[in-house]
Amino acid sequence: MIKKIIVVILTLFVSTTIFAQTNNTSAYSFFGIGDKNNINTVEQLSMGGIGVALNDVYHLNLTNPASVASLSFTTYTLAIENRNISAKDNSDQQSAAATYLSYLAFGVPIGENGGLTFGLLPNSSVGYSLVSNVLNSDSEIIDATLYAGEGGTNRVFMNFGYKLFKGVSVGLQGNYIFGKIENSIINQTGDASLATKYETISNVKGFSLNLGFQYETKINSKLDLNLGATFDLDNTIETNGNEYLYSVALSSFESPRDTILNTNSVGELKSPLKTTLGAGIGEKNKWFAAVDYSFQNALELEGSVFNSYSKISYDKYSKIAVGGFYTPKYNSISSYWDRVTYRAGFKFEKTGLLIDGVGNGTDFTAVDDFGISFGVGLPLSQQLSNLNLGFELGKRGKTNNNLVQENYFNFRLSFSLNDRWFKKLEIF
Repeated sequence: MIKKIIVVILTLFVSTTIFAQTNNTSAYSFFGIGDKNNINTVEQLSMGGIGVALNDVYHLNLTNPASVASLSFTTYTLAIENRNISAKDNSDQQSAAATYLSYLAFGVPIGENGGLTFGLLPNSSVGYSLVSNVLNSDSEIIDATLYAGEGGTNRVFMNFGYKLFKGVSVGLQGNYIFGKIENSIINQTGDASLATKYETISNVKGFSLNLGFQYETKINSKLDLNLGATFDLDNTIETNGNEYLYSVALSSFESPRDTILNTNSVGELKSPLKTTLGAGIGEKNKWFAAVDYSFQNALELEGSVFNSYSKISYDKYSKIAVGGFYTPKYNSISSYWDRVTYRAGFKFEKTGLLIDGVGNGTDFTAVDDFGISFGVGLPLSQQLSNLNLGFELGKRGKTNNNLVQENYFNFRLSFSLNDRWFKKLEIF
């Protein structure tokens, strides 16, 4: 038993190096501390991202810390995601892809009424490379600028859920966020022998807390009603790093020359309270349908790190997700496909990000996200463990006002493995 726990803990910490990977190819990851990553499991993302009201004795729910109180088995899960983006503006279209480990988590029931979960997942990601050229009347390049960025932040979390009394569970989750982000702008004009490079390297860290609540009651002998709520409390993510401005010779590798600027830079990303409410209805081990609604006031950026973000602003965030699952007969012994779980859903998200693509300081355009998803949960042998496959198609942004529209296809794969670590010995 102790050996199993040690192996799980070591795996989580070793995985911090695996998460230091390029897992984004979006132009929108330039802003703030990067694209905010999903905190849902593959099972939840295959249902549009629902989960606030969902409790499950076999699977982890990374959305609501109160859900871990329902676990009946020790559960560990990991997932891989493949992102494919086709981005276009008014004049060009490009495609890119990235594959990465998207989360690793472990949950265990504690007594009859409690549960504990801890794990590691990407919190935000930066990954872009954009070129802007200025042409003369002969269509020759007279000025070229390369925008590039990489890195992001990870989240180590631990939560505890407890059933206060029949049908009512509460949970508390603590998160430590850390990471490193590098952004650069290289500009070369005409026949100049040297280019100019502006670079920022920022170390990011911070703490956050989440509260969760779930309520379950019977409508009749078959149907259950589930309600849930989560509250991501106000938090501040701090950045501390350096800004550099220097001349550079562009060849097979960059050779820095005269350093014009080398100074310390700091910044803060302030996130106000985020609330998510959910409601669902279903029949145990058969089917479930739910809707989640999230809302949050605008984010705030402060400090020298974010001073160059004059062309962006933030508005209120909101998201609605609808989805569910269906399992023909979870305990069938005659048909494998009757034990397969089928999932589907959709989401519409107002990210809160506003971009002034025209550059006049007044014409800000919202970046919204819409996606549809589906997937299956494939049982492994006769066990309760399963292999989950998820697919998502969607669109983010639009080409109006010099913005970029991203059409994406995401493929996700996860293992959800169950075991009884604390089962009492039985004497027959």
